[in-house]
Amino acid sequence: MITWIRRNLFRSITDSILTVVSASILGFVVFQVFQFVFVTGRWEIIQVNLKILLVGRFPEEVMYLVGFSVLATCFSIASLASGANRTIETTQRLSGRLWELFQRFGLIIATSTFLIVLAGDLNAILFGAYVILSILGGRLFGRARRNTSLRKLPGWLWVTINALLPLILIFLTMGQAALEEWGGFLINFYLAVVSIALSFPLGVLLALGRRSTLPLLRWLCTAYIELLRGAPLFVLLLLAGVALEFFIPASIAPDAIFRAITVFTLFTAAYLAEVIRGGLQSIPKGQAEAGKALGLSTFKITFLITLPQALRNVIPAQIGQFISLFKDTTLAGVALSVLDLLNVGTAITKQDDYLGQGLIYESLAFVGLLFWVGSYVMSRESQRIEKKLGVGVR
Repeated sequence: MITWIRRNLFRSITDSILTVVSASILGFVVFQVFQFVFVTGRWEIIQVNLKILLVGRFPEEVMYLVGFSVLATCFSIASLASGANRTIETTQRLSGRLWELFQRFGLIIATSTFLIVLAGDLNAILFGAYVILSILGGRLFGRARRNTSLRKLPGWLWVTINALLPLILIFLTMGQAALEEWGGFLINFYLAVVSIALSFPLGVLLALGRRSTLPLLRWLCTAYIELLRGAPLFVLLLLAGVALEFFIPASIAPDAIFRAITVFTLFTAAYLAEVIRGGLQSIPKGQAEAGKALGLSTFKITFLITLPQALRNVIPAQIGQFISLFKDTTLAGVALSVLDLLNVGTAITKQDDYLGQGLIYESLAFVGLLFWVGSYVMSRESQRIEKKLGVGVR
């Protein structure tokens, strides 16, 4: 340990000065954060308004739909993540498996425990237990694909089956309450999940269309991609919120939530198309030539040989785009006047009990925590998938 410190931190006078200065700054920042979190921070504003921050004023009588949609999403994600692993490390010890699960889901468990403690009621504890059970059930269902007749299902059909249930429940939940009753992290969560699920297949089709040998299809896909990628997302959201009613009567115009989903889906699909097209270009031509030599059709060569390899090669870029989409959902609150988590977090500081007390820092810290946890977990899962699939390893 002492040898490592000398070689890496105090090798020269310059390194020693940089180490001391950096350690001093880091220590000061850590001390300030610790003092803010455990000493000076007034977190009662979060505890009192926790329900509003998470689900807004969603009707209590249909709150069960929100719970079912969240549980179905957890089940599907766990099922897909478990079903994607073709090999099972049976030689790994139980302690090793538990440590791996803790590394993957420890942050989510800690954040969920924090929210349950803030809520302080039995319903929150039961819901946390249901989430854990849904994740475990999803993992068992995903592993069953490798050991039962479910393994005969094509990959695209397996993904569709897992994605249909949460999407149906989410859309059903969206239709149960007026927009004025929506709010909080629930909006950001639904916008991200639905937009990711819809933009991915659209992005794949656009990427294939841009590489098509049909001139008209290639030109249309190229024009769409370049037009959407060249326009700012915030401007598109403003157009969806303001200019749409100039072309569609207000009586049949969709709600702001569905407008936001449409814009996020179309915008993200354009970026994903370019990411996937780059992955397709990275595949050697010999792969397609080998497929033709075996007598495979163009459709089978694309969806069985080149496209799976292309998607595997661009996993980091895809997940990066999904993380960006998740964080960009806060723009819907500004452009479409949706009471998302950021807007609610700002609004609660203007309540009579907290007005003028400078509690915006506590509110923004809570908002940033939820977005950071979601983004960090997606990033770590991306790295795990890359390692499992051997991305970058020859």
